[in-house]
Amino acid sequence: MMTVQRSVSVAAGVFAPGHLGELTQIVPFEMVDAVLSRTRRAPSRVRALPPRVVVYLLLAAGLFEGLGYRQVWARLVAGLDHRGPPPSSSALAQARARVGVAPLKALFELLAGPPAGAVRWRGLLLCAIDGTSMFVPDSPANLAHYGRQSGSHGGSGYPMLRLVAVVTVVACGTRTVIDAVFGPYATGELAYAPALLRCLRPGMLLLADRNFAVADLIGKLSVTGSDLLIRCKNGRRLPRIAALPDGSFVAMLGSTRVRVIDAQITATLNGGGRRTGRYRLVTTLTDHHRYPAAELVKLYHQRWEIETTYLEIKSTTLSGRVLRARTPAGIDQEVYALLTAYQTLRTAIADATLGTGLPADRASFTTALQTARDQVVHAAGIIADTTIDLPGRIGRAVLADPMPARRARISPRVVKRAISKHRAKGTIDRTNHQATITINVLIEPELTAAPGP
Repeated sequence: MMTVQRSVSVAAGVFAPGHLGELTQIVPFEMVDAVLSRTRRAPSRVRALPPRVVVYLLLAAGLFEGLGYRQVWARLVAGLDHRGPPPSSSALAQARARVGVAPLKALFELLAGPPAGAVRWRGLLLCAIDGTSMFVPDSPANLAHYGRQSGSHGGSGYPMLRLVAVVTVVACGTRTVIDAVFGPYATGELAYAPALLRCLRPGMLLLADRNFAVADLIGKLSVTGSDLLIRCKNGRRLPRIAALPDGSFVAMLGSTRVRVIDAQITATLNGGGRRTGRYRLVTTLTDHHRYPAAELVKLYHQRWEIETTYLEIKSTTLSGRVLRARTPAGIDQEVYALLTAYQTLRTAIADATLGTGLPADRASFTTALQTARDQVVHAAGIIADTTIDLPGRIGRAVLADPMPARRARISPRVVKRAISKHRAKGTIDRTNHQATITINVLIEPELTAAPGP
């Protein structure tokens, strides 16, 4: 029989369970202690469950969303030599309540932002803003605070919160979260969006769908100095100021001077057939020489990267599950922990792919998540060795098994898992087709006076 021995470096005593495996190097002990001190949650005495350990427990719970907190604790101590008796559910609940929301919120704000070496498009950091929804437990407190989604078929089964985020979607697809805001579902995306103005800076290009094409909001966004590329309705009438040689034209959207680009996009399917659609984009990038219209139309497709971010959080990490906490304060704490855990994974992926020539959108988030979970269970890589290992085990796992390069393909926008068990009437082509995409910028007619919006 062969015996395998390994050494594990962790914090001493009651602080030993406080780690995040290899991701601890991105969220080190000193960072967590500083956040606890700044939010006045630093302990006046050493407890059996120190606040630092509780913060790491919450972050680890963001990686193991399918498990209860006692099961998450079991994984934090699985690789330790001296585990001690496990805390009770009541003790963990009281410890989480003592820590509160503020340290998790501060930790997320500290880690949020674009990764080192983020690729830019013509000098601009490409970002996207959009919203999504998440289910919370059906407790009286959550129901009173969040409410259910209403509709013609009745309300949703669980109370819902709305999350609106700004995510980096540069050509390499880093998908790190720059900022996020969330709250009751009844509050719309446009009401949450102004809270994200704080993260916008000159040198950023923000992509958004046509729900955000509101004159007042666009005016507020442009004041930040960031540039915008937003879709609007094809029939929207905007006061024209000047026609440009590339077919676009300068107009006013409220009090903001914008450039309007009309384009026809044709997808020729490999199996025959053709699909054509028309888009109208508005942008504050009015220099048609530096920012060609056809490139902006092609670039707008990057907006869908934020949908992949929400997929990775809600489907890959959460697996479609309802969040755990039964109080609004607990939900706030859990969401900030979930976003922070996601950000650390995305940072690890960005660090691993930096300088390798492999685009980050070919790095498997699922591989990174599963490897990170393994490192937590084994309590591995918590404290960095004297030899710098930037990719680490997570990075090496990602680089060893990249996803294939993306293909140009389209699929119908149909509900894949409908409420009804009966097949929808009519013939629906549910096949993903490889396609050749052609973009034609439409030439506007001679400049004429046009009524206001």
